[in-house]
Amino acid sequence: MIPFLDLTRQHAALKGELMAAAERVLDASQFVLGGEGRALEAELAQLCGARHAVGVGSGTDALRLALTGLGVGRGDEVLTPAFSFVASATTILMAGATPVFVDVQPDTLTIDPEAMARALTPRTKVVMPVHLYGHPAAVDRIAAFAQARGLAVLEDNAQALGATWGDRVVGGWGDAACLSFYPTKNLGACGDGGMVVTTRDDVAERVRRLRHHGDTGRYQHVELGYCSRLDEVQAAWLRVKLRRLGEWTERRRHIAARYLAGLAGLPLRLPVERPGARHVYHLFTVRHPQRDALAKRLADAGVGTAVHYPRAVPDQPLFAADGERRWPEAYRAAREVLSLPCFPEMTDAEVDGVIDAVRRACEDLG
Repeated sequence: MIPFLDLTRQHAALKGELMAAAERVLDASQFVLGGEGRALEAELAQLCGARHAVGVGSGTDALRLALTGLGVGRGDEVLTPAFSFVASATTILMAGATPVFVDVQPDTLTIDPEAMARALTPRTKVVMPVHLYGHPAAVDRIAAFAQARGLAVLEDNAQALGATWGDRVVGGWGDAACLSFYPTKNLGACGDGGMVVTTRDDVAERVRRLRHHGDTGRYQHVELGYCSRLDEVQAAWLRVKLRRLGEWTERRRHIAARYLAGLAGLPLRLPVERPGARHVYHLFTVRHPQRDALAKRLADAGVGTAVHYPRAVPDQPLFAADGERRWPEAYRAAREVLSLPCFPEMTDAEVDGVIDAVRRACEDLG
């Protein structure tokens, strides 16, 4: 068996450091909003080229609180890609606003800047690009589009920490960006967690307030917030892992390069890395017109795969939009995408095993 993901390998290698970090938190006995969280916030703000970072309970909370921090509310619209994880759209609803879906580019499956103009209305307040699978959206064009129209940009950077577009790290292009530390992410917690990074002082101040019941200090609750705080143990563990993020990213890129060479010439649509972009390969996602048949043949061969994502967001029962003609690339992607194993602890022999299995499966499918 070649697993799709095996986190036990990562944690076995780091167990001593992780246990020492947990012991450090236990000795300090400050479990919420303490020194580990503040240190992690400073480290990630620096990585993303932002002045502020605010730790919260999950990536979903990061999106929801950032939207509110940007002033999004009832009557507003937010442009968001029609192909993504559903939280990119549901958090807009949670903020009281309306998600307006925009089709994606066929090569990167990130939001199409040209299609954004057609989705614009007088109620549009924010553009939310998603850096999907680890490849940046075209943030230079998106930022220019937003600036020309007085819109804010909120980057959903849950899958692309450390990726770059041009000479800038993604997460530092917009008014704010959101990170997820769900365990499967490139920088994953041993639980859940998230973060909002921003250079805007007003956004950082409001998100800090919102994550702590709208409290400005000394039990002065000035607005409706709730409890969404990144705990100290997770922050300490994330700091241990953050020191490896660079080498893990290089390993992911090595695996991706091996896949790209070994799978060339097959009837597969392979990931691209656009000129000026640096992909961090949170996922190595291929496309095939007989995706489900390909996945079954790989499972029979002992290779784990996953589908990210089997539905376009407007096609989710929550939205139930009849939208294939409106967002054809998103719907086409949902039928074709298949993610292959791509995690730093994979061996080259396992990568070659996946390549051999994919080649055989494609030959069988004709």
